Amino acid sequence: DTGAMYRAVAWLILEKGINPNDHSNVTKMLKSLKLKLESSNKGQNVIVNGKDITNAIRSPKVTSIVSEVATQRPVRESLTNQQKKIGQSGGLVAEGRDIGTAVFPNAELKIFLTASVTQRAKRRIIDLQDQGFPVPNLDLLEKQIEERDEMDRNREMSPLIQSKDAEEVITDDMNIEGVVTRIEELFRLKVPEEAWPST
Repeated sequence: DTGAMYRAVAWLILEKGINPNDHSNVTKMLKSLKLKLESSNKGQNVIVNGKDITNAIRSPKVTSIVSEVATQRPVRESLTNQQKKIGQSGGLVAEGRDIGTAVFPNAELKIFLTASVTQRAKRRIIDLQDQGFPVPNLDLLEKQIEERDEMDRNREMSPLIQSKDAEEVITDDMNIEGVVTRIEELFRLKVPEEAWPST
């Protein structure tokens, strides 16, 4: 989940009291940033400068500035370079808004995973409730999601677009198991059998 990396930078900006529009101080902060993604039995843990911030990066405050932070060239260059290094050895499933276009343009399989704004807002409500954060009403969440999408689609560097060779999967009427099954089907259709995992 590379979006977690952008959220981690946004969290650190808030933690240090830096103005998200102060590009000079944001760039300085990146030089001392130690960011790690670690697998766990619950999914992925996000560690910044030795501190586990996995839950903190999902807060509404972080969400409110993450797209603004992600538009900054130094932030995108720094995190994209890290993501490319992570993927050098292959065997990776990566998720993010520019994965198929900027980070791994030669990926064996690209999925453009999407859903309607209303469905995404409903899922966001469940996420916020599960993590104990305040829950805005559905209309406000829909507006926030639309604004973030618009900002990401129109940013200068690595905008949110569907790669021409990506398979679109619209998930409104699908549960998690259904999404996984569909992605596995596309994987077996698109990727040569000799490249399939042995287990």
